[in-house]
Amino acid sequence: MRRPKPDDLREWCYPFIYETRLTCDYEILTDELCCHIGVVLSMLPEEFADIRADLEQLQPLIYNLNGSVRGKHGIFEEDIEWLKARYTYYQQASEGRVTGFVLPRGPAPVPQLHLCRCIGKKIVRMLVRLEQEGRKFDETLPRFANVLANFFFVLTVAIKHRQGVTEVPYISINY
Repeated sequence: MRRPKPDDLREWCYPFIYETRLTCDYEILTDELCCHIGVVLSMLPEEFADIRADLEQLQPLIYNLNGSVRGKHGIFEEDIEWLKARYTYYQQASEGRVTGFVLPRGPAPVPQLHLCRCIGKKIVRMLVRLEQEGRKFDETLPRFANVLANFFFVLTVAIKHRQGVTEVPYISINY
């Protein structure tokens, strides 16, 4: 049963909140990611001006990602190329620091960026589910979301490298 729009709009937090399709869940995930980036920005030391600028540019792109499933398409090839270039910039700056799995820890905002990375993966998975549900969207969305999750990881490595924090390897007993 679909709930009706309440008479008192204070009892209605989002226009699609009672929808049963996964589109609303996807939009909430992308919104959550954008909020987490706001937390990271509030904790980012002043000496990380390049990271601050990239995250500030990324927030609107994540809201473009948000609206691209229900509304007009908003993630383009140039957005993916920009994000890949920024990924490469941070990866090259900390080349060789990570050669396997590492534990997601470190000084703030590293743990928060690891949470962003996890939400990025959830967004990719939600896009898989939306496609399975029959939703049509441009192929740039899952591509951008995958690069996004990887970008957050490389930021954690770059921040720890700049701060002289050692990565803690994780050796799996499972694989």
